[in-house]
Amino acid sequence: MGGTSTCNTSPIGGGDMSAGLIIFLHGVGSQGASFASLMAQWGADLPTLALAAPDAPFTFDLAPNGRQWFSIKGVTEANRTERIVAARQAFDDTLQSCISEAGFENRLDQVVLVGFSQGSIMALDAVVSGRWPVAGVAAFSGRLASPPFYAPSTGTRILLIHGDADPIMPVQEAHVAAQIMTTIGMTVTCDILPDVGHTLTTSGITRAQEFIRPLLLSGSFAS
Repeated sequence: MGGTSTCNTSPIGGGDMSAGLIIFLHGVGSQGASFASLMAQWGADLPTLALAAPDAPFTFDLAPNGRQWFSIKGVTEANRTERIVAARQAFDDTLQSCISEAGFENRLDQVVLVGFSQGSIMALDAVVSGRWPVAGVAAFSGRLASPPFYAPSTGTRILLIHGDADPIMPVQEAHVAAQIMTTIGMTVTCDILPDVGHTLTTSGITRAQEFIRPLLLSGSFAS
C-alpha cells in the first residue's frame, strides 16, 4: 500500500488571513477530491475559512484508484480497534501536513474536522484519544471504535450526523458514540436524519455549517 497523501487545499483563505481551518476526511475507497463540489460551496458560504481535503495515506485494498485510512479487508468487531490504532501515525502525519500547510500549527482551537464514514471513525479517534484537541468534529455516518483509553479535550465539540436508514453504518452507532463521549465529559449533539442512508445530504451539510460557524467565526459554541 502506498503511503503518500495530498491535502487538496482550497485557495479560499489560508494562513494567518483565515479565521479557521476545516479539514474534510473522506470515506474508505474514496479520495479527497470527492469533496471538490462541497469545498466550492463552503468556500463561497464561509469565505474567511481555509479548507483542506487530504487523500488517505493508503491505497484502497479493493480498488487501485481509491484510498483508505485503514484496511476493511477481513475487518471484524474484534480487530477494528487495532487497525485504527495502527493507522494513527499515518493519519496524524496527514493531518499535520494539512495543518502546517495552512499555518494552523499553534491554532488547533481554530480547526474543525469534518469526516464521512471511515473519515469520521478516524476523526473521532483523534479527539477521544487526546491527540488532536481541535475546536470540533462534525462526523457523518461514523462510529466510535477507538480503544477505551480516553483522554479528550473537553473543549472539543462534537456533532454526530447519521441517517436512520443507513445500511452500512447502523444508526445505533451514533447513539452509542454520543453516550460514551458524553460520559467522558465531551459536549455532543446527535442529529438523526429520517429516511437517509449512508450519504451526505443537503440537510446534513447545512447542519454541519450551522455547527461550525459559531466555533470558528464568532468565538462562541454551538447550542
